[in-house]
Amino acid sequence: MPKPFRRTLVAALISAVAATAASTALADINIGVSVSATGPAASLGIPEKNTFALLPQTVAGQKVNYIVLDDATDPTAATKNIKKLISENKVDLVVGSTTTPNSLAMMDVAAENETPMISLAGSAIVVEPMDAKRYWVFKTAQNDAHMATAIVEYMTSHNLQSIAFIGFADAYGEGWYKEFAKIAEARKIRIVASERYQRNDTSVTGQILKMIAAKPDAVLIGAAGTPAVLPQKSLKEKGYKGVIFQTHGVANADFLRVGGKDVEGALLPVGPMMVAAQLPDSYPNKKVALDYVSKYETAHGKGSVSAFGGHAWDAGLLINHAIPQALKKAQPGSKEFRKALRDAIETTQNLPAAHGVFNLSAQDHQGFDQRARVMAKIEGGSWKLVK
Repeated sequence: MPKPFRRTLVAALISAVAATAASTALADINIGVSVSATGPAASLGIPEKNTFALLPQTVAGQKVNYIVLDDATDPTAATKNIKKLISENKVDLVVGSTTTPNSLAMMDVAAENETPMISLAGSAIVVEPMDAKRYWVFKTAQNDAHMATAIVEYMTSHNLQSIAFIGFADAYGEGWYKEFAKIAEARKIRIVASERYQRNDTSVTGQILKMIAAKPDAVLIGAAGTPAVLPQKSLKEKGYKGVIFQTHGVANADFLRVGGKDVEGALLPVGPMMVAAQLPDSYPNKKVALDYVSKYETAHGKGSVSAFGGHAWDAGLLINHAIPQALKKAQPGSKEFRKALRDAIETTQNLPAAHGVFNLSAQDHQGFDQRARVMAKIEGGSWKLVK
């Protein structure tokens, strides 16, 4: 082969290798997101949607694209969204959805396409019991069992011996009832009434009258977002004087705004992020929580932060933690990269987040412990740490 031709060939090969390397280095990581930015769960989904705009756009030298869709609090729409994100946008991971029913609807698609999914919903059923579908699914919201334990501990320490339950007539309400009932029975707390209502109902008078007739020491409302105001408002209107518990599903400013004086005095378990400034400096995730609060309120105004945006932030922390490890094994856009992301998330240890400290495993795809919740009381239209 003539020398000039050889030099030209070598130069062309070097150029091709360099171009390939550059292309590889610049490959985007695509993260699909489906949240309930409209519909009954909009007060949860809007801060989640807002939070993705605050996440880093580059991780480990790779550009990260967050493709955010609205599922309107509709499981069918959530299913369509995840199918679109996987088939058209070729995402490496999916985050969503806001609610338990929507998350459950998305799981089959995630598992079928071997795409890791991080749910922002509360119910433990999203990740328990572990099976072939849940192998691909993680969640950042505290399991309802974590929070139910905090309520039962408060009840036993304050000699509250009976309780009535009213919750959503869906997976969120049922999940809460199941977990709470299990713990309450073990601690000898009697459930004297159990009622349900739809997220878009405008009256629960019949259910409330039955509950009051049972004369419970306390009431637990197993609902989320602004629709959780309705039972508490009805209880106040009918003269109920006992203790009222809400779940962590109401921890946002919209609930306080819509509920006003009707939700004053309610007790609820919350992620420590919601009262981060009131926690001792030694609390393990206080610094991370305050960092998120500062970023969100800088963008959206003082008092705008909510627990739900924190769940989205924590999903981002898990993703950012997993990306460098996954890049060592495969390139974005491949089946191997999706599997590597899944594996990296599952082995996350001692990662401080806005709501707690993640320690995940093959058996635990949520990864929080008792440090991920505290009791709070609604006082003066804000959250007060119960010490």
